[in-house]
Amino acid sequence: MAGRLALMTLLLCACGEEDPAPRQPTLPDAGTGAEASWRLVWSDEFEGAAGTPPDPARWVHDVGGDGWGNDQLEFDTDRVENAAHDGQGNLVITAREEAFGGRAYTSARIKTQGLFAQRHGRFEARIRLPAGRGLWPAFWMLGDDIETVGWPRCGEIDVMEFRGQRPDESTGAVHGPGYEGGQALGGVSTAVADLSLDFHVFSVEWDARGIVWAVDDVVFHRVFPASLPPGAPWVFDHPFFLILNLAVGGSYVGPPDATTVFPQALRVDYVRVYERVE
Repeated sequence: MAGRLALMTLLLCACGEEDPAPRQPTLPDAGTGAEASWRLVWSDEFEGAAGTPPDPARWVHDVGGDGWGNDQLEFDTDRVENAAHDGQGNLVITAREEAFGGRAYTSARIKTQGLFAQRHGRFEARIRLPAGRGLWPAFWMLGDDIETVGWPRCGEIDVMEFRGQRPDESTGAVHGPGYEGGQALGGVSTAVADLSLDFHVFSVEWDARGIVWAVDDVVFHRVFPASLPPGAPWVFDHPFFLILNLAVGGSYVGPPDATTVFPQALRVDYVRVYERVE
């Protein structure tokens, strides 16, 4: 990437097993050595009863099957068959092989648009990923001005994307004018084990200086204003809303094949958003 700032040291505080109370991560301030503290401002711990839908005070559904601009193969519904609490502290987004709305698969895509958005902070989710060719789970964010300025001018921050046929890799990226789609500024996290075998914490920490990605608090990617192509604008200076989805097929992963078993589940233990306390 052009113009990456050098000699930026960002150290994340290692965390052990979860405490019952929300975790308070810390990140030393780049270049100063002064620790930042974080205050939890929004979360969903997904403690609903088994079979109940996502909390409508926190999430709304994107419903449709037009491919979402990525040639996805599923129809995303608002049914509990595709997104529901499991009664064990998780939200489960389930992709099914079934004819629905003119598509051969169903799944779900939920977002906080109109309900919650934030500029800057730490955004994290503890997720267990599905595995299989053609599965494309993601935890990502869009600028809340998308209805007026469109994409990519609104900006997109992909906290986690995953190709089901590459179970030891997850990716993170940003999209904006001049660095969208295949030109996005992305990085890859390579795990020592199959990411679908257990839960992992996927996070970004974002402020005016840049965005830092981590998996289980191990940093794997950084983007700064100086990382952008010459003349491209930094469009990460306004609130963004959250999205969780499990796509089937699409330009990023290709279609499922005979080895892909359905149904498949994306399990989310929690989503938490923090603001920085100086």
